Amino acid sequence: MSRADLPIALSIGEPAGIGPEIIAKAWERLGAELPFFVIGDARHIDGPVETISHPSEAHRAVHRGVPVLTRDFGPPRRPGEAQAAHAAHVIAAIRDGVALVMQGEAAALTTAPIHKKALKDGAGFSFPGHTEYLAHLAGVDDVVMMLACPDLRVVPATIHIPLADVPAALTRDHLTRVIRITHAALQSQGYGNPRIAVAGLNPHAGEGGAIGREEIETIIPVLGDLRAEGLALAGPLPADTMFHAGARKGYDVAICMYHDQALVPIKTIDFAGGVNVTLGLPFVRTSPDHGTAFDIAGLGRADPTSLIAALRMAREMAV
Repeated sequence: MSRADLPIALSIGEPAGIGPEIIAKAWERLGAELPFFVIGDARHIDGPVETISHPSEAHRAVHRGVPVLTRDFGPPRRPGEAQAAHAAHVIAAIRDGVALVMQGEAAALTTAPIHKKALKDGAGFSFPGHTEYLAHLAGVDDVVMMLACPDLRVVPATIHIPLADVPAALTRDHLTRVIRITHAALQSQGYGNPRIAVAGLNPHAGEGGAIGREEIETIIPVLGDLRAEGLALAGPLPADTMFHAGARKGYDVAICMYHDQALVPIKTIDFAGGVNVTLGLPFVRTSPDHGTAFDIAGLGRADPTSLIAALRMAREMAV
């Protein structure tokens, strides 16, 4: 069976969040159009399930319910209330998903949202988030988080750190690695020499040093070196003019300097449909661009749009 024919592996994420609900809703809307299987406790899914013993059974099982490669997570799920006893199993589901993809049993990995504090409190999870843990499991040093929707792709050069720490973290070496990984990933998806727009860190991209010198001392030298290698780079650009419809037509992906500079525009443009993609891994990984939403867990109100988009993007990328 070719990779394009394999099902997508989906780790269940935090059972107390909206993951079990949006998984069931995604199955209801997708049916057999896009076979996937869940790694988690079948008792936690909010809908019909079909337990399977191997990923290859997902294509048959998906016609009757959510295919679940089931694990015993222990205590029953309590929506909105994370339990310490579940934490190690949530982590193991992610680890098993990575193993199945790398072993060629699944086409790609999609991950439902986790709650990092719950994992730290319950199982000593020491990673800042999914992205860093996946890099550890894959044995790679550098990965990049890309958020994508049909109208925009953005990459934050720094992610889950305080804003005050961004200038020090934004070294020439780090920014170079981020741009190189992004460039290579888009090339692998058929973009040829992708057009990359790079934001400045400061208002007005520093205004020639009048509002900060990071552009002059870090960003401009990096872009100059990479342009000399043939990369199609624009910038550093003022972030406040990069994301309107006309500007977006001029590039394939935008590199932003910090978390909110990247996530505010994409969540404004397509709040429900954004997808988190990890670039630089030796396999395809996507996830919905939202959290566990404990406040609405169990109420039947969760929107599966982002999860469906993440599964579809995983399928498109896993060719």
